[in-house]
Amino acid sequence: MSPINVVTNEYVTLQYLPDKKMLYHTVHKPVNEEAFKSALNAGVEMLGKNGIVKWLSDDRKNGPFSDAFSAWVITDWIPRAIDTGWRYWANVVPEDLKAAGTLMPFIEILHDKGLRMMVFSNTDEAVQWLEQN
Repeated sequence: MSPINVVTNEYVTLQYLPDKKMLYHTVHKPVNEEAFKSALNAGVEMLGKNGIVKWLSDDRKNGPFSDAFSAWVITDWIPRAIDTGWRYWANVVPEDLKAAGTLMPFIEILHDKGLRMMVFSNTDEAVQWLEQN
């Protein structure tokens, strides 16, 4: 089956890949946090609606997150996503070192909540890891 576009804007595209039973977002440029929040919320809806447990994030073009956005992700979005059944996250990390560093708190929190995450530098390896889980 063809990918289903869930959100498409100038910052991010979020797709559902029915054949792989996974969500896949691609960041096109450093995100506007409200636009990204909207995409992440749409992803939570898709996780629950479709029994999806895997998410592939291509964040290579993303920039660093603000403290307020990071707090929202940790206290609001992550718990909701995990409650829907999300279990595996493959993240192709930002090329920007500062942006990549803002992911560290998420990795530790997610692991403690039972979500398995791996970081990658390319999407092919990330997809392979998700397919094995």
